[in-house]
Amino acid sequence: MRTWTIGARLAQAGRDVTLVARGAHLDAIRARGLTLRQPDGDVTARLAAVDGPGDRPLPADTVLVLTVKSQDTSGALAAWVDAPVAGGGTAGERLPLVTAQNGVANERAALRLFADVHAVCVWLPATHLDPGVVVANGYPHPGMLHIGRYPSGADDTDRAVAADLTAAGFVAPVRKDVLRWKYGKLLSNLGNGLQALLGRDIPDALAERVRAEGVAVLAAAGIAHTSPEEEKAERGDLVGQRPVNGEARSGGSTWQSLARGAGSTEADHLNGEIALLGRLHGVPTPVNVAVQRAVRRAVRERIGAGAFPLTELEKMIA
Repeated sequence: MRTWTIGARLAQAGRDVTLVARGAHLDAIRARGLTLRQPDGDVTARLAAVDGPGDRPLPADTVLVLTVKSQDTSGALAAWVDAPVAGGGTAGERLPLVTAQNGVANERAALRLFADVHAVCVWLPATHLDPGVVVANGYPHPGMLHIGRYPSGADDTDRAVAADLTAAGFVAPVRKDVLRWKYGKLLSNLGNGLQALLGRDIPDALAERVRAEGVAVLAAAGIAHTSPEEEKAERGDLVGQRPVNGEARSGGSTWQSLARGAGSTEADHLNGEIALLGRLHGVPTPVNVAVQRAVRRAVRERIGAGAFPLTELEKMIA
């Protein structure tokens, strides 16, 4: 959903945008355009849409923005890394790659193949359930997108991308420590799996435990992260959420994957990142591991979003 919100807003701001999509969503965009439903009204953008690089060389001033969920990152990188670029060379050699994704594993995977990687910490409340339609609840700005070079620093590419995002209505701070923001966002995203499993009725103690495990493993690993207070102060009144057509946002990204029956989720790259760090540094993470297992079970058994029994999850944790 962040793909479509960013793409549509950039196109509205006069930037040359080509979307990459698949299946029914690609067909809908090609046939009817991309409809972005927002608190202040709907817009439909007629955008070029493709399912891959194609045969023609990419323009040398192309910026690739990767917005797939983490479980699809390797496939997307493989599809684009060897795409030819006008004037010679390949995308992996010559083009900047911007990772506007949840989690912290995508940038390292990208750097294996792309020489110029830039990370984005994404705060962008949006929902994609129907082909060709995205609901973006962010208000007064649609989202806040911190950007910086990976693994650290910032350069002219970050500043140019931030300027385009700002022109498109986003709040886009350039940060030399963008990973610190992404690790803070990771801690917030640990609740995504719980929401996907249980819906809105998540026991406070369970939410606190899943985050506390994350904080503990980051401390053991010596990884810096932002605090909820710092994040709240940063957003201020710039990015809140408002109903669209009278409806509040349905659920986060993992919830949406279950609701759409997507067949996979990003839980293994969110809660799974905490499980990985816990195993590396000797910190138990039973709640995050249980959430991983339960989400995979929900996908496998086609359990609907929010319909996983709390008692089953508690047994898995125990």
